[in-house]
Amino acid sequence: MWEWTKPLLIAVVLAFVIRAFFFEPSLVKGASMQPTLKDEDRLIIMKIGEPKRFDVVVFHATDEENYVKRVIGLPGDHIAYKKDTLYINGEPYDEPYLADYKEKVMDGNPLTYSFTLKDTAVGEQVVPEGHLFVMGDNRRVSRDSRSIGAIPMEKVIGTTKIVYYPFSEMKILGN
Repeated sequence: MWEWTKPLLIAVVLAFVIRAFFFEPSLVKGASMQPTLKDEDRLIIMKIGEPKRFDVVVFHATDEENYVKRVIGLPGDHIAYKKDTLYINGEPYDEPYLADYKEKVMDGNPLTYSFTLKDTAVGEQVVPEGHLFVMGDNRRVSRDSRSIGAIPMEKVIGTTKIVYYPFSEMKILGN
């Protein structure tokens, strides 16, 4: 009996350790990351390593809900959008992951409306230390750092690069 139980017990402990510390499945809810990710896509979250600019991250938005968004600003960055162009610390950045989508949805309005991080009491500010500025790729419908503020690093579960379901949409996300 022990010979059957031992491998099963090892498998359960290994699965727990891997899920708790390294990888975890997640589900996309909503359209805020289209066209990169679609509603009901299933992802693998990697819990190791620090998020980098333009990585897709999953974080605890509330006690019951996780959000999937793209990292735009790192701690200390000044973020602005002007005429549908991203500026980080005053330098324009290309967002190749949005290029096709911008062409499809251009209806005379920008995909990303102009804004600059502001604090009315102090003037312009930067992404606070220990936080990330995140946005969904579907900028017109995304509830992201523009409305909920910068995300504390301790709320970040991890980054994701692997879409494993639906099988017809399996892919590895790039920057």
